Amino acid sequence: MDCLFCKIVTGDIPSKKVYEDEHVLAFHDINPVAPVHVLVIPKKHIQSVLAIQPEDKELIGHLHLSLQKVAEIMEVAESGFRVVTNTGQHGQQTVFHLHYHLIGGRQLEWKF
Repeated sequence: MDCLFCKIVTGDIPSKKVYEDEHVLAFHDINPVAPVHVLVIPKKHIQSVLAIQPEDKELIGHLHLSLQKVAEIMEVAESGFRVVTNTGQHGQQTVFHLHYHLIGGRQLEWKF
């Protein structure tokens, strides 16, 4: 498979890890839009939100609980943060492996 994030999971491409467990990996985005910008991904390759299957429901729940841990590690749990996932061409998805952007560390604007 020629997936950038799968290569990060296997260690073929280095990343600055924030959190890792058996099912999830979180690492710093290489083009941050805020002081805190971490990508949180399932280690299992899932192309996007639209590719989540019923058998993935436990993994997706675990991924969401991991977002809480990452927010605590990055010290934005109390001040607040944004979680974004892009899906498809119009959603600006550029890496086709499900991932969540956890963004914070400053007052975020409401612009889309």
